[in-house]
Amino acid sequence: MGLAPSRKNNLSKRIIQHWDLYMLIAIPLLVLLVYSYVPMVGVALAFKNYKVFDGFMASKWVGLDNFRVLFSDPKFLSVLGNTLLINLYKLIFQFPLPIILALLLNEVRKGFVKRITQTLTYLPHFLSWVVIAGVFVDILSPSTGIVNSLLRSLGISPIQFLGDEGFFRSVLVTSTAWKETGWSAIIYLAALTSIDPELYAAAEVDGAGKLKQIWHITLPGIASTIVFIIILRISQMLGSDTEQVLLFYNPLVYKVGDVIGTFVYREGILNASYSYTTAVGLFTSVIGFTLLIIANKVSSKYSNRGIW
Repeated sequence: MGLAPSRKNNLSKRIIQHWDLYMLIAIPLLVLLVYSYVPMVGVALAFKNYKVFDGFMASKWVGLDNFRVLFSDPKFLSVLGNTLLINLYKLIFQFPLPIILALLLNEVRKGFVKRITQTLTYLPHFLSWVVIAGVFVDILSPSTGIVNSLLRSLGISPIQFLGDEGFFRSVLVTSTAWKETGWSAIIYLAALTSIDPELYAAAEVDGAGKLKQIWHITLPGIASTIVFIIILRISQMLGSDTEQVLLFYNPLVYKVGDVIGTFVYREGILNASYSYTTAVGLFTSVIGFTLLIIANKVSSKYSNRGIW
């Protein structure tokens, strides 16, 4: 059934009247369609035994065979565990840092100091992982790194941070925190501007100190933003900074550092296992979407702050 004639005419009038706005919307929608939806046709590779010389259409359908191999592959199960652990560590240890930084900056009354501090903290976000990896390699070098030089001065033997399984995940979390904390704090600083200043004035009249004001006014005031970011982070639990891991890891830490992104790169690009790695990508996308739904439902049930 189509639209009624009157509704069609009204729609046509609106499009003609606001054609410039519709053109602005059409451009990003076209980009989204071309780069996000059209490539979804390639998901069919997960159900095929893709051969480059046979082509996409002529490659043999194998159903769920790639997924059976996936779930029985001990390498993938190890990679899946590493990915979950690294992202869990980032969620636990890195996630609170932007909130803390935003709360501290919010208490700075000197505008100049506040702007300088904020600029210095979010500048690392604009550095590529190549640059940051080089910085951390120099800092953590067993022979010339400043960290190991300090340890030697304290009588402690140098530590191979990037070659030790016990420290490698900590290096990943620390480098991500250094790069992204300042940039992520901008979101919370923007949320803090929506809190009514009169609430703080009333709290001071009642004798509440800074900590009580933060606990009873500031944190509840940005709670919806915190919940929203947590939901998005949970949905990305199977995601990973592939570029970061590729630049930091080495054969000594494959056991604890190999993640889904590097696994897909190695199997898909280097070993040309296109169908298998497409199955890996589809699996992670489905699980990520499922985690998003679950996190949203849980947050809606207990805090009434879900995304939808």
